[in-house]
Amino acid sequence: MSNTENRRVDLYSRITDKIIEDLAKGVRPWMKPWNSANTAGRITRPLRYNGQPYSGVNVLLLWSEGVARGYTSSRWMTFKQSLELGAAVRKGETGTTVVFASRFTKSDTDASGGEVEREIPFLKAYSVFNVEQIEGLPEQYHHRLVPVVDPVDRVGHADQFFRNTDALIRHGGNHAFFSPGADLIQMPPFENFKDAASYYATLSHEVVHWTAPAHRLGRDLSRYAKDKSKRAREELIAELGSCFLCADLGIVPELEPRPGHASYLNSWLKLLTDDRRAIFQAAAHAQRAVTFLHSLQPDAADERLDA
Repeated sequence: MSNTENRRVDLYSRITDKIIEDLAKGVRPWMKPWNSANTAGRITRPLRYNGQPYSGVNVLLLWSEGVARGYTSSRWMTFKQSLELGAAVRKGETGTTVVFASRFTKSDTDASGGEVEREIPFLKAYSVFNVEQIEGLPEQYHHRLVPVVDPVDRVGHADQFFRNTDALIRHGGNHAFFSPGADLIQMPPFENFKDAASYYATLSHEVVHWTAPAHRLGRDLSRYAKDKSKRAREELIAELGSCFLCADLGIVPELEPRPGHASYLNSWLKLLTDDRRAIFQAAAHAQRAVTFLHSLQPDAADERLDA
């Protein structure tokens, strides 16, 4: 194995070990941002120096690290970016690891001697610092980018978001689930939930499942049927996707585990222990699902027409 491959495997292991440590304590690390008083503030994804949200596994890494270190700001930047803004990271501060995943094309020779192009995936780690670790930043970096919105408006916005997907959602019974055969989402009545946010957080989980069929994203996990990890992987994707979507919609996700979550915690522990890349793959699938759901919104269609 090359040095580059060794570094990549080590990176997968280090990040996965950090998540496993929390799961072993019964804590879902992606839920940490809402376990403290900041539930009263704006729920958001971690943001880059320019206000663009992070995606995929970096959302989990920065949420977890931000809460562990007690940061109240969601904004992060590299050492170089802080210098470009005329600021500087305080002496003694340590950065947080995030990753950049991409692919490069390499020419190769096939068995018949012909030249073929191969796409090689690569993963690169780099460090970012929370704005609370940096001195001399312009004043705008010390303010929340989005004001707290009224909870009623926030839920109304979420209600419209789910209507815009055109997903078939029926209500009744005591269980929430997506039925692939009927291509519908079944939800308990709204009144069965302790509050509106719990209803929409549950619905977001099921809508992520709804994105899986071939005529939408075609999320095929059938190769994992043999090792019996298929269901655990899909549930992890829906769990993460729900958190990402809730953050985008300004909704506090389900803080209290639903029935069955205890068994899922155990299955996720086993999955992440057996497969060091599983959390990366789940976060990437979750990101694709949420991006797809955003693409179904009218404003996204307007943006495509204007492009």
